[in-house]
Amino acid sequence: MFRRSPRTHLGRAALSGLGVLAVLVAAAQPAGAAPRSAGSPAQGPVSRAFSSAAAEYGVPRDLLIATGYGETHLDDHAGRPSQAGGYGVMHLVSNPDRHTLELASRLTGVAPRTLRTDTAANIRGAAAVLRAYADDAGLSRAERRDTDAWYPLVARYGGAVDVSGARLYADTVYTYLAEGLAARTQDGDTLTVPARPVAPDRGRYETDAAPAAQSPDYPSALWVPADSANYAVGRAASISKVVIHVTQGSYAGTISWFQNPASQVSAHYVVRSSDGRITQTVRDKDTAWHARSGNASGIGIEHEGYIDDPSWFTDTMYRSSAALTAFLCDRYGIPKDRAHIVGHSEVPGNDHTDPGPNWNWTYYMQLVGGSTGDGGVQLTFPAYDTLRSGSSGPQVSAAQWLLNQQGFDAGTVDGSFGSKTAAAVTAFQRARGLGADGVVGARTWTALHAAGSTPALRQGSTGPAVQRLQRALTAALGRTVSADGEFGPATDQAVRDYQSSRALDVDGQVGPATWSALQAGR
Repeated sequence: MFRRSPRTHLGRAALSGLGVLAVLVAAAQPAGAAPRSAGSPAQGPVSRAFSSAAAEYGVPRDLLIATGYGETHLDDHAGRPSQAGGYGVMHLVSNPDRHTLELASRLTGVAPRTLRTDTAANIRGAAAVLRAYADDAGLSRAERRDTDAWYPLVARYGGAVDVSGARLYADTVYTYLAEGLAARTQDGDTLTVPARPVAPDRGRYETDAAPAAQSPDYPSALWVPADSANYAVGRAASISKVVIHVTQGSYAGTISWFQNPASQVSAHYVVRSSDGRITQTVRDKDTAWHARSGNASGIGIEHEGYIDDPSWFTDTMYRSSAALTAFLCDRYGIPKDRAHIVGHSEVPGNDHTDPGPNWNWTYYMQLVGGSTGDGGVQLTFPAYDTLRSGSSGPQVSAAQWLLNQQGFDAGTVDGSFGSKTAAAVTAFQRARGLGADGVVGARTWTALHAAGSTPALRQGSTGPAVQRLQRALTAALGRTVSADGEFGPATDQAVRDYQSSRALDVDGQVGPATWSALQAGR
C-alpha cells in the first residue's frame, strides 16, 4: 500500500537549493503562439495522444508531458535508441536491467517495434507503465488525481539504481510542473504545462536519500559516483586532454546509466542543459570509459541532450562546461586549444559523431579562454601559394602549424621554410601517398587542411570541421571558398564541383568517400 509522508513544498527557494532546473514558459513559447492551458482543446496529434493516454490510464496529463519533456524534449529521434537503450518521446527502455518497453508492450498489447517508432503508442505505453506502478503502490482513484502523489512513481520510472539518483530524476519532472513549460514538437504542435504550486509526496525518497555530496575534484559540482564496474581505478597515462561528449539522453538518466554495472560506460562529469548543473561520477585520477583510445589520458565531459537537436545546447550549459574545462586545463597543465580539447568524434579509433555539427566550438573555446583551434595562426587565405625551401610568410606558418598538428615535426611556427619544415613536408607526403618532393602545392595543401576527423557534413552543418572542409576545397579547386564554418549553398556547390571533377558521387554531402579523396590530396 502506498503510504503518505509529509508533503514537501517546492517553492522557488527550495528548487534553487535542490539545484534543479527552471523552465520559463516565455523562453519555450514559439513566437506568436498564444499560451494554452492544459484543458484547452488539443491542436495536434501529440497533444491528442497525451490527452487520450492520460484519460485511458488515469495519469495526470501535465505529469505525463513533463516526464516526456525531461527525457527527450518530446523528440522521438526517428526511433533511434538513447545511450541507455530508451526509445521514443517517453524513453521506454530496453536494456539488460530495465525493460519498460517490454512492460509497456505487455500492458497495451502493442508490439515493441511499434512502441519504439509510433509516438502515440509510445506515450500510451508510458502512461500504462506509470499506471501499473500506481496500482503496485496502491494509489486510490482520488490519489491518482493528485499530481503530487505520483512522485515516487515518477522516480521509479526514471530507473535509477539508488535513491539519490531517483530523486534527482523526479525533482526534475516536478520542477517542470512548478515552473511551467511550453514545448513545440517536430510537427509544430505546441504543448503547454502551466506553472502551479507543487508539494510532492516523496515517500522513502524524502527519508532515505542523503543530500548529494560535493565533488572531490571540482568544488562547483555534485558527486554521484558511477558503479565501480564502469571505470578503472588509476590511470595508465597522465591527463593531457578533455573530451567533449553529448549524452544521447537526459542528465539524470545518464547519471543513472553510469550507476548501472551493465552499462560498461562512464564519464568524469555530466552537465545539465537547463541550468548548467554539473555532477561528477568518476574521480579525475581514475579512468572513465568514454572514448576508447582517449580513456587513459582524457577527462570526459558529457552534455545532456542529443546531437541532432540544438535546443539542448543552452548558453548556460556552454558557460558552465567551459568553466569546468578551463579549471581542468589549469589544474593539469592541458593547453587550451583544439588539439587538447576535442570532441568524441576526434579521438582516434572511435565511431561516434558527438558532439556533432550543432556544437558551437568557436563559442565554447572563447568561453574556455583558449584558442578556437588555430593556435593564433592564420589558416584561411583566398588562395594557397606553392611553398618550398626558402619561402617565408604567413602561409608558411600555416603549413608548419598544420604539420605539427598532425604529428610531423616542422619545428617552431616561425614562417620560415627551412630544412626541418622541408623534412616534415616530405614525411607527410609519403604518409599520404603524395609525391614526396618537399614542396607544398595544391595537393599537399588539400591533404593538410582535410586531415583530422571525418564527420558527415551537409547543408546546415557548422563548426571547425566545416572550416577545414572549406579550406581544403579552396586548395583543391583553386578558387576561394569562404571558410566561415557555415555549410551553406556556396559550400554545397563547391562540394558538388569537387565531387564531379574527382569522379565521385555528386550529392553535395561530405561522407567517407569525399573525405578520403580530400585527405589523399586528390
